[in-house]
Amino acid sequence: MPRLPALTALALTLLAAAPASAAEIVRHKGASDFPILEGVTIPPGSELLMLSGQLASPIDPAKPRGETIADYGDTKTQTISTLTKIKALLTAKGYAMSDIVKLTVFVAGDPKLDGRMDFKGFNEGYKQFFGTAENPNLVARSTVQVAALAAPMFLIEIEATAAKAPK
Repeated sequence: MPRLPALTALALTLLAAAPASAAEIVRHKGASDFPILEGVTIPPGSELLMLSGQLASPIDPAKPRGETIADYGDTKTQTISTLTKIKALLTAKGYAMSDIVKLTVFVAGDPKLDGRMDFKGFNEGYKQFFGTAENPNLVARSTVQVAALAAPMFLIEIEATAAKAPK
Protein backbone atom coordinates (compact mmCIF):
# COMPACT_ATOMS: atom_id res chain seq x y z
CA MET A 1 0.00 0.00 0.00
CA PRO A 2 2.86 2.51 0.27
CA ARG A 3 2.58 3.06 -3.50
CA LEU A 4 -0.92 4.57 -3.30
CA PRO A 5 0.15 7.88 -1.64
CA ALA A 6 3.08 8.14 -4.06
CA LEU A 7 0.80 7.58 -7.06
CA THR A 8 -1.72 10.09 -5.72
CA ALA A 9 1.05 12.67 -5.25
CA LEU A 10 2.32 12.01 -8.79
CA ALA A 11 -1.21 12.40 -10.24
CA LEU A 12 -1.74 15.68 -8.38
CA THR A 13 1.62 16.97 -9.59
CA LEU A 14 0.79 16.11 -13.19
CA LEU A 15 -2.63 17.77 -12.95
CA ALA A 16 -1.11 20.92 -11.46
CA ALA A 17 1.48 20.98 -14.25
CA ALA A 18 -1.19 20.80 -16.98
CA PRO A 19 -0.70 23.58 -19.53
CA ALA A 20 -2.74 26.76 -19.12
CA SER A 21 -4.16 26.18 -22.60
CA ALA A 22 -6.32 23.40 -21.15
CA ALA A 23 -8.57 26.18 -19.82
CA GLU A 24 -8.91 27.94 -23.18
CA ILE A 25 -11.75 27.73 -25.64
CA VAL A 26 -10.44 25.88 -28.67
CA ARG A 27 -11.92 26.72 -32.07
CA HIS A 28 -11.49 23.88 -34.56
CA LYS A 29 -11.08 25.27 -38.07
CA GLY A 30 -12.16 22.97 -40.87
CA ALA A 31 -10.19 22.22 -44.00
CA SER A 32 -12.35 24.41 -46.23
CA ASP A 33 -12.34 28.18 -46.52
CA PHE A 34 -16.00 28.33 -45.51
CA PRO A 35 -16.41 30.96 -42.74
CA ILE A 36 -17.54 28.58 -39.99
CA LEU A 37 -15.77 26.26 -37.61
CA GLU A 38 -15.81 22.49 -37.62
CA GLY A 39 -16.47 22.66 -33.88
CA VAL A 40 -15.54 24.24 -30.56
CA THR A 41 -14.15 22.72 -27.37
CA ILE A 42 -15.27 24.53 -24.24
CA PRO A 43 -13.30 23.66 -21.09
CA PRO A 44 -14.98 22.73 -17.81
CA GLY A 45 -15.76 25.70 -15.62
CA SER A 46 -16.44 28.03 -18.55
CA GLU A 47 -19.23 30.56 -18.25
CA LEU A 48 -21.93 30.10 -20.91
CA LEU A 49 -24.57 32.53 -22.09
CA MET A 50 -27.33 31.23 -24.33
CA LEU A 51 -29.47 33.85 -26.02
CA SER A 52 -32.97 33.10 -27.17
CA GLY A 53 -33.74 33.48 -30.85
CA GLN A 54 -33.56 37.10 -31.98
CA LEU A 55 -35.43 38.72 -34.86
CA ALA A 56 -34.69 41.81 -36.93
CA SER A 57 -35.85 45.29 -36.00
CA PRO A 58 -37.80 47.42 -38.48
CA ILE A 59 -35.61 49.45 -40.85
CA ASP A 60 -37.45 52.65 -39.93
CA PRO A 61 -37.30 53.20 -36.14
CA ALA A 62 -40.33 55.49 -36.45
CA LYS A 63 -42.34 52.38 -37.37
CA PRO A 64 -41.75 50.20 -34.29
CA ARG A 65 -43.91 47.38 -35.62
CA GLY A 66 -43.48 46.70 -39.31
CA GLU A 67 -46.03 44.58 -41.14
CA THR A 68 -44.24 43.49 -44.31
CA ILE A 69 -40.88 42.03 -45.30
CA ALA A 70 -40.10 45.43 -46.86
CA ASP A 71 -40.39 46.98 -43.37
CA TYR A 72 -37.56 44.71 -42.14
CA GLY A 73 -35.53 44.25 -45.31
CA ASP A 74 -34.19 41.33 -47.28
CA THR A 75 -32.30 38.42 -45.73
CA LYS A 76 -28.97 40.27 -45.64
CA THR A 77 -30.54 43.36 -44.05
CA GLN A 78 -32.40 41.25 -41.47
CA THR A 79 -29.21 39.31 -40.69
CA ILE A 80 -27.28 42.52 -40.01
CA SER A 81 -30.14 43.87 -37.88
CA THR A 82 -30.41 40.64 -35.88
CA LEU A 83 -26.65 40.31 -35.30
CA THR A 84 -26.53 44.00 -34.26
CA LYS A 85 -29.25 43.24 -31.71
CA ILE A 86 -27.29 40.19 -30.48
CA LYS A 87 -24.17 42.34 -30.17
CA ALA A 88 -26.05 44.82 -27.95
CA LEU A 89 -27.47 42.02 -25.77
CA LEU A 90 -24.00 40.51 -25.34
CA THR A 91 -22.45 43.87 -24.48
CA ALA A 92 -25.11 44.49 -21.83
CA LYS A 93 -24.16 41.17 -20.22
CA GLY A 94 -20.38 41.71 -20.37
CA TYR A 95 -19.73 39.64 -23.51
CA ALA A 96 -18.53 40.47 -27.01
CA MET A 97 -19.25 39.04 -30.45
CA SER A 98 -15.84 37.35 -30.22
CA ASP A 99 -17.22 35.29 -27.31
CA ILE A 100 -19.86 33.63 -29.50
CA VAL A 101 -19.03 29.97 -30.09
CA LYS A 102 -22.25 28.68 -31.70
CA LEU A 103 -25.08 30.09 -33.79
CA THR A 104 -28.27 28.35 -34.81
CA VAL A 105 -29.84 30.21 -37.71
CA PHE A 106 -33.39 29.76 -38.93
CA VAL A 107 -34.05 31.17 -42.40
CA ALA A 108 -37.52 31.44 -43.88
CA GLY A 109 -37.97 31.16 -47.60
CA ASP A 110 -37.98 34.47 -49.43
CA PRO A 111 -41.06 34.99 -51.62
CA LYS A 112 -38.79 36.81 -54.14
CA LEU A 113 -36.76 33.58 -54.47
CA ASP A 114 -39.77 31.28 -55.04
CA GLY A 115 -39.76 30.30 -51.35
CA ARG A 116 -36.08 29.34 -51.18
CA MET A 117 -33.90 30.74 -48.42
CA ASP A 118 -31.37 33.40 -49.36
CA PHE A 119 -28.27 31.61 -48.04
CA LYS A 120 -25.97 33.97 -49.94
CA GLY A 121 -27.65 37.05 -48.41
CA PHE A 122 -27.39 35.54 -44.94
CA ASN A 123 -23.67 34.80 -45.39
CA GLU A 124 -23.02 38.34 -46.66
CA GLY A 125 -24.52 39.74 -43.44
CA TYR A 126 -22.77 37.13 -41.26
CA LYS A 127 -19.33 37.97 -42.73
CA GLN A 128 -19.70 41.55 -41.47
CA PHE A 129 -19.51 40.23 -37.88
CA PHE A 130 -17.27 37.13 -37.98
CA GLY A 131 -13.82 36.64 -39.50
CA THR A 132 -13.27 40.40 -39.60
CA ALA A 133 -10.47 42.67 -38.37
CA GLU A 134 -12.70 43.66 -35.41
CA ASN A 135 -13.67 40.03 -34.67
CA PRO A 136 -11.40 37.44 -36.31
CA ASN A 137 -13.21 34.58 -34.56
CA LEU A 138 -15.48 32.20 -36.43
CA VAL A 139 -18.24 30.11 -34.85
CA ALA A 140 -19.73 26.66 -35.09
CA ARG A 141 -23.00 27.17 -36.93
CA SER A 142 -26.12 25.48 -38.20
CA THR A 143 -28.29 27.16 -40.82
CA VAL A 144 -31.72 25.68 -41.46
CA GLN A 145 -34.52 26.70 -43.80
CA VAL A 146 -37.86 26.72 -42.01
CA ALA A 147 -41.41 26.97 -43.32
CA ALA A 148 -42.06 30.18 -41.37
CA LEU A 149 -40.96 32.21 -38.38
CA ALA A 150 -43.00 34.06 -35.72
CA ALA A 151 -44.60 36.35 -38.31
CA PRO A 152 -44.53 36.45 -42.12
CA MET A 153 -42.32 39.55 -42.29
CA PHE A 154 -39.35 37.81 -40.66
CA LEU A 155 -36.79 35.97 -42.78
CA ILE A 156 -34.13 35.33 -40.09
CA GLU A 157 -34.05 34.20 -36.47
CA ILE A 158 -30.71 33.60 -34.74
CA GLU A 159 -29.89 31.88 -31.45
CA ALA A 160 -26.41 32.51 -30.03
CA THR A 161 -24.26 30.76 -27.45
CA ALA A 162 -21.31 32.68 -26.01
CA ALA A 163 -18.62 31.30 -23.71
CA LYS A 164 -15.84 32.66 -21.50
CA ALA A 165 -13.10 30.31 -20.36
CA PRO A 166 -12.36 30.16 -16.64
CA LYS A 167 -9.71 32.57 -15.44
